[in-house]
Amino acid sequence: MSDLLTTELKQDFLKRGFTRRNFGRITSMLAAGATLPFYNESAMAQLSMLGGPMPADAVKINANENPLGPCPEAAEAIYGVVKKGGRYMYEETFGFAQTLADVEGVKPSYVHPYGGSSDPLHRAVLAFTSPTKSLVMGDPGYEAGQRAAEFVGAKVHRVPLTKTFSHDVKAMCAADPNAGAIYICNPNNPTGTLTSRADIEYVLANKPAGSILILDEAYIHLSKNAVPGSDLVAADKDVIILRTFSKLYGMAGLRAGAAIGRPDLLKKMTGYGAGALPVTGMIGANTSLKVKTLVPERRKIIGDNREDVFAFLQKHNFTFVPSESNKFMVDVKRPGQEVIKAMAKDHHVYIGRVWPVWPTYVRVSVGTKEEMERFKTAFLKVMA
Repeated sequence: MSDLLTTELKQDFLKRGFTRRNFGRITSMLAAGATLPFYNESAMAQLSMLGGPMPADAVKINANENPLGPCPEAAEAIYGVVKKGGRYMYEETFGFAQTLADVEGVKPSYVHPYGGSSDPLHRAVLAFTSPTKSLVMGDPGYEAGQRAAEFVGAKVHRVPLTKTFSHDVKAMCAADPNAGAIYICNPNNPTGTLTSRADIEYVLANKPAGSILILDEAYIHLSKNAVPGSDLVAADKDVIILRTFSKLYGMAGLRAGAAIGRPDLLKKMTGYGAGALPVTGMIGANTSLKVKTLVPERRKIIGDNREDVFAFLQKHNFTFVPSESNKFMVDVKRPGQEVIKAMAKDHHVYIGRVWPVWPTYVRVSVGTKEEMERFKTAFLKVMA
């Protein structure tokens, strides 16, 4: 980390209520990079990690992955670039940023590529929250930002979802007049439910002065009804949008994503890490964006599998949250961990995890049709 960057960070930290002691501790950790407890998605992935070798017949529907993997065009491009992997090839990162900017209708300077979407989520929380600037999020919600906030001593306000499982935006805006960031995942993780465009606009119009909206659109392509917020960025609103290629695009292991926002907001995030991005992920993402039929085709495949499971759950009178994503929450009417363990031990079907606020609900990812048939069979036996 350069002396200039350290000085800029120091001035910013002190403005946001950090002590000099806080600053020394955090900058020393930032210099270490990967030792940060939330540096990349691995910290959250560990919550869904399957320890030890997996049986050959394992069904892994626990981490919101897409078993379809990269599309053929992206896979071919990735294979072709591997032989050039001895070079940094920054031009592939620039190419991805340009293509994403064109697709989203924003200027290239409004797009900053990252290795997935949790990295920029962590950075945004570090940049805009502090001991005097809290983070406001939904509950249940994706916890990566919460972990980053707690690391820097920022208070976290967890606001329960509404009865329709959307974010309670009025309560979120009123949670703390000194909030630094409001985090909304849309569609939400873990529920897969939507927060309306009107509610997103309410946040931007009523959020605390000086705060930003972090709008996580990791699952946006999986819903037919979700409205992207790219035009809000183009209109220079106080919003940072997060995107990833880990979900619909099937590139979880290849690491590609981006933050989309005003250049002045994106600049505040750049001091919290550095390094070249994987050329395989960059060229795979760039190529995927150019396959015009990919999003509607995969949205239908995943949606059909999801709706088939919902019909099964309804037939057998199980309570679930009506998701529009590649995962859903189902109420097992007893401690969720018991069902998770039984599904894995007795049937080799690995489902997701439990959120403390909903202890009897477990998250299940939507896999292939064959995988979901295995889930149905195992779930009936365990629930019996």
